[in-house]
Amino acid sequence: MKINPIENIPVAVVGAGAAGVMAAIFAAAGGCRVALLERTADGGRKILISGGGRCNILPSAVDPAQFVTASSFHTMRNILRSWPLEQQRRYFEQKAGIALVLEEETGKLFPASDSAREVRKKLFGLAASTGAEIQFGSFVTALETCTTSNAWLLSLAGGRKLSAKAVILASGGLSVPSTGSDGVGLELARRLGHTIHTTYPALTPLTLEPPIHSALAGVSMQVMLVAPSSKRVFRTQGGFLFTHRGYSGPAVLNISHLAVQSRQRGGRKQPIHVQWCGLDTSGWEKLLGPAPGSVLSLLRRHLPSRLAERLMIEAKVEASRSQAQLRKDERRHLVELLTRYPLPWTGDEGYKKAEVTGGGVALEEIEPRTLQSRLRGGLFLCGEMLDAFGPIGGYNFLWAWATGRAAGLGAAEYVKRGG
Repeated sequence: MKINPIENIPVAVVGAGAAGVMAAIFAAAGGCRVALLERTADGGRKILISGGGRCNILPSAVDPAQFVTASSFHTMRNILRSWPLEQQRRYFEQKAGIALVLEEETGKLFPASDSAREVRKKLFGLAASTGAEIQFGSFVTALETCTTSNAWLLSLAGGRKLSAKAVILASGGLSVPSTGSDGVGLELARRLGHTIHTTYPALTPLTLEPPIHSALAGVSMQVMLVAPSSKRVFRTQGGFLFTHRGYSGPAVLNISHLAVQSRQRGGRKQPIHVQWCGLDTSGWEKLLGPAPGSVLSLLRRHLPSRLAERLMIEAKVEASRSQAQLRKDERRHLVELLTRYPLPWTGDEGYKKAEVTGGGVALEEIEPRTLQSRLRGGLFLCGEMLDAFGPIGGYNFLWAWATGRAAGLGAAEYVKRGG
């Protein structure tokens, strides 16, 4: 029987997404021979679909408080600070050769070319020029410590085996499985003793069954969403879109994790209230005071027409009613619907449309400077596998770049020290 020889390499990076390619770049730049192992035929698929194909590389500002984690906030903040936003921006422009432009309306940074394909091409090109060996179609099925040497043994589909002094797990989570995400890295980390905080789809659209708002599909606007809880009141502002199945848009995605988690726990579903425009309670009360104009005309000046009509129906106020004819109880009810609308939802679109995976490897088990496992020497973890995610707008790429860089530098340092 033929026995496949075991290949030896100092650093193996498992997963060629945003975090993995950055880890490979910095590990190779640190003087190590690096194998970047990717199960798909091309890698970086989430880079391609980001920002509608434009790739929202970074946000224009960062506040660690906007990130979500069930782990140590202090550890998460230190990881974010390891590669500050301005340093990341300079790196992309000066080292990767990707000019960035600020989209004033959203506060997002995009490549000047508006091409996600260019971003992926230049990052993989940088990895290759730095010395990383990119190996597509390489699916890691098992990871264990070598019994005969101070190294890791990686088993790949097809019987191939690889020995590495340091391994960087960067294989992502479970979101958007069409890009190749299957949670294999989380399972490998679990087998190696790591705590995996309950995973869930995050930044995902919400659904409603039956879809009583389907007639509003396509209506979009800027809103404020509020999710009250016993611990804190979560607020988010941004775009809101009615869909045939429920709701989407940045504001909905940013608050969806609370809805998803409440379903996981069972019991009462997370209440979500909508303020449909910039006017608050006092603003609407002033506008809806006794006046000769119609209520519907007033609402249409501040809201999309179809939504204005729908809110009138729910308030049980006839479309022909003038402001002067509004009773106090009707005015109070209408103002409530305009500023604290109880958004009905029953489910979510799950991992299929989730931007990221919530939960993951507990940050307390990771050394924040190098991202080396505190449980297993020579094992490094980065990217979406870790228990942290940010809002829509480039924050999760920032996390991927920062953690990938730290893991790459940490792995190179580990190998140079002799393990």
